[in-house]
Amino acid sequence: MVNFNDLQLNTAIKDKVKTFDFNNQKVQVKQYLPTRDKYDLVMITLQKAKEDGLYNPLKIDMYFHLHLVYMYTDIQFTDEDREVEEVLYDKLVQSGFMNVFLANMDDDEYNTLNVYINSLVKDNMKYRNSAAAVLQSLITDLPKNAEAARQIVDNFNPEKYQEVIKFAEAANGNRPIGRRALAADALEGDGK
Repeated sequence: MVNFNDLQLNTAIKDKVKTFDFNNQKVQVKQYLPTRDKYDLVMITLQKAKEDGLYNPLKIDMYFHLHLVYMYTDIQFTDEDREVEEVLYDKLVQSGFMNVFLANMDDDEYNTLNVYINSLVKDNMKYRNSAAAVLQSLITDLPKNAEAARQIVDNFNPEKYQEVIKFAEAANGNRPIGRRALAADALEGDGK
């Protein structure tokens, strides 16, 4: 049996970067991102791109590429820079920065992340349309719906209900309404 630490695995690839010049600024691009960071990148992209339970492909593309820049480069963005991400994305694309950045990113990293996102979108949409998802939704919504039903029962006033019935009967020519009307009609029918 071999002890894991005796393998002395080389982790130098994790520290590898490429550098490019853009508008007289040196930008570093990581060639590898740790798995935990990849997971975060994929999940935040999907979270931000979801609208009414569906994934907006335009937003997936935009957030995916923005998060690549955020996580693979050494560029520091202020909160103000990131306040309107659509504007930031447009600046990165229109200036040509995005193309230069992507040309310096590791192809395997890019393609792998793209596959993860597309696979999760497909699987999530398939699940969303499944019976299991409907059941999960019912289970999730049941406490909220039960609380609403409890409030209706707690606020039910039988006296007001009887007043509404009397008003409806009066508006109906003092004839019974609803089930009472059906029962009365049935009795009249038996008496004929």
